[in-house]
Amino acid sequence: MERIDQGMPFLLRYENVAWYEGGKVRILDRRVYPREVRFEICETYQEVVQAIADMVTQSAGPYTAVGMGMALAAYQVRDKGRAEQSAFLQQAAHDLAHARPTTASRYGKITFRCAAVAEEALEAGADPVAAVVNDTLQSLERRYRVMQLVGDHLETLIPEGGTLLTQCYGETIIGTLIRSAARSGKSFRVFCAETRPFLQGARLTASCFAQAGFDTTVITDNMVAYAMEREGIDVFTSAADAIARDGHIANKTGTFQMAILAKHFGLPYYVTGIPDKDKRSAADIVIEQRNPGPVLTSWGISNTLPEVKGIYPSFDVTPPHLISGVVTDKGVYVPGLLDRYFDTEVREFY
Repeated sequence: MERIDQGMPFLLRYENVAWYEGGKVRILDRRVYPREVRFEICETYQEVVQAIADMVTQSAGPYTAVGMGMALAAYQVRDKGRAEQSAFLQQAAHDLAHARPTTASRYGKITFRCAAVAEEALEAGADPVAAVVNDTLQSLERRYRVMQLVGDHLETLIPEGGTLLTQCYGETIIGTLIRSAARSGKSFRVFCAETRPFLQGARLTASCFAQAGFDTTVITDNMVAYAMEREGIDVFTSAADAIARDGHIANKTGTFQMAILAKHFGLPYYVTGIPDKDKRSAADIVIEQRNPGPVLTSWGISNTLPEVKGIYPSFDVTPPHLISGVVTDKGVYVPGLLDRYFDTEVREFY
């Protein structure tokens, strides 16, 4: 199989996302990268579920992790009878899909397909673990190929010598944008909002761009208006954890207010990703509410008195009137006409 993670940053090499081998799944712990390169080792699929819930991997990382988790589930019941194997795989597919609620439908497309692949392998007398690993790798290839088209379209929207502002960590789109810019020879500066409380923008996005040779600057989340007004920002972009067909998008908390600021300063805001066919409107988007502990601490050190409370909604929803365009594999869509994406054949993505 041709691997198309060549030229990708360290974070996007297949083995550095999530990888099954020898009855274990290892997942790069993005909570501590780049301060430390550490892998979480999971010996059951339930541990993979917990790792995803605990943000060991995030953005598109769980798409790979849930597939590798399904391979681990098949390994866990390798010596059981067919009925028990089938029931276990279905339970694993459900549990892995619901590791994080906002993206459950996306994860489920992968996990239940993996369960079906394992069943087919068992019927044929083949190794279900190997079959699921292979299916997950094929899914990775599809995703990287489709997202390369998205990255190519986004690259054309950034002016030569301009300045791009990012929010959170857009995973594959970051790598494909970097690769597209390298191919075209385009140069631009990058400002990364830090993305509290896990600092994905500072630790992950900034690392990828800096390692690729881009002039990269990190700003705290409350410096966005200053940067837009005084630092020559030309384009604001983010990925999305959910893209409804009516043009509403869910992304890391803070995206909504950054979109408001972009509108105020007359800057285009481009969302990248593939629309969710099963989400008609914002009403179909579930906002994950996380443990507020990280909001009240920095690297495990409390910033508040014990009686102070916190909240941690993982995402917010940005309405279509604040979005200049949704950049997809088929091109750029006006949010209000995003439903037309489904008028033509949709490439398999997961």
